[in-house]
Amino acid sequence: ISIFFLNSCCCLHNDIIIDAAEGHSHPNGEDHHDAKPDRCKDIEFDAITPDEKGNTFFFKGDHLWKGFSGPAELSNNIFKELDDYHLLGHVDAAFRMHHQDDPSVHDHIYFFLDDKVFSYYNYTLEKGYPVEIQQEFPDVPSHLDAAVECPKGECITDSVLFFKGNEIYSFDIKTKSVKKKVWAHLPNCTSAFRWLEHYYCFHGYNFTRFHPVSGDVTGAYPKAARNYFMRCEGFGHGGGEKRQRCSEVKLNAITTDDTGRSYAFQDEMYIRLDTHRDGSHHFPISRLWREISGVVDAVFNYGDNMYIIQGDQVYIYKSAVHYTLIEGYPKPLKEELGIDGPVDAAFLCPNQHIVNVIQGQKMYDIDLAATPRAVNMTRPIPYSQIDAGFCDGDGVKVFIGPEYYSYQSPLILAVGKIKPPPQKISPKKFGCEE
Repeated sequence: ISIFFLNSCCCLHNDIIIDAAEGHSHPNGEDHHDAKPDRCKDIEFDAITPDEKGNTFFFKGDHLWKGFSGPAELSNNIFKELDDYHLLGHVDAAFRMHHQDDPSVHDHIYFFLDDKVFSYYNYTLEKGYPVEIQQEFPDVPSHLDAAVECPKGECITDSVLFFKGNEIYSFDIKTKSVKKKVWAHLPNCTSAFRWLEHYYCFHGYNFTRFHPVSGDVTGAYPKAARNYFMRCEGFGHGGGEKRQRCSEVKLNAITTDDTGRSYAFQDEMYIRLDTHRDGSHHFPISRLWREISGVVDAVFNYGDNMYIIQGDQVYIYKSAVHYTLIEGYPKPLKEELGIDGPVDAAFLCPNQHIVNVIQGQKMYDIDLAATPRAVNMTRPIPYSQIDAGFCDGDGVKVFIGPEYYSYQSPLILAVGKIKPPPQKISPKKFGCEE
């Protein structure tokens, strides 16, 4: 599988992207530096944050970089009011708020300078800011090292993680309560970044990926930031992989869970589909679903559970804070759904309890609310081989190679006499290249 990003960033392999660097200097009361810093030359970032449009900003001293390539510019060229309140020598920390229950703060960028916090939207300082950090975020200390948002589903509630030394302050956005943790095993983070459900602590010239709830580090870390989060001559890790062409896409499965997270599965990789503005990237399936190895045949969601079918086995995961395999699984598909594997596709329409499972030119209706589960109805479909199927509020889509066919419902898929015109898998949705 090729590795790619939508937002013209660098390529990755089994990790994401971002940046790292040098000493954490905080000049105070100095004039803006005339020389532009070069992020390809051992720079330790002071802060990293995306904006509401998906652009990622990297901060160092009084400069910033917009995106994953290109030169530095003065921070106050974009965030002008920062200098009105503080002769900008640095930004301590920054994050993009995720709190859809409150549109007045959702997607706003928060900057932390010493004991003050600034709130920006569309590069404009919000009225009433800056304020004392404790006024906006009670019990969160000043002079922070880093901050990163953590949406519900990745954390237990919409939260912000604040870093100061090896102390982490987990701030519940709704209740404004704080839980203090000590992650002594994690390096002191001088900046932190969330990208497509992955969390990165930047320290020195390196980064370490961590779990936002436990702080656990899995894999070989630290890794050199310049190999992943910037385009720098002489650095990289993937051999110059290109974005996959849309004509080469062949999905194995596609689904959306009850929290709105959408995934497509291709070979041994998955891609998140509902976060295009921040970029796009393939990751190993085992990164989120640890017990799965190899290619999956079909995936669907029912309630807060995700069903992953592989051969004649089915795995069921809780779609809560990170996916957790339910005890006792995997089980034989025959035992769980009353059919033999393998299958070609499976999908469940919104607010329904009938899963439609496709094998060859047959579609089976299985009532998930029944005990035991068994096939209620078998119907022919006008395709000899389907790669993946999906159903949402717009109807059913069946995928065959790089094309898909749309139907208003599973019934029309089965009884329709005329095939609808094929539609092409698009770069906007799947991050591929025309």
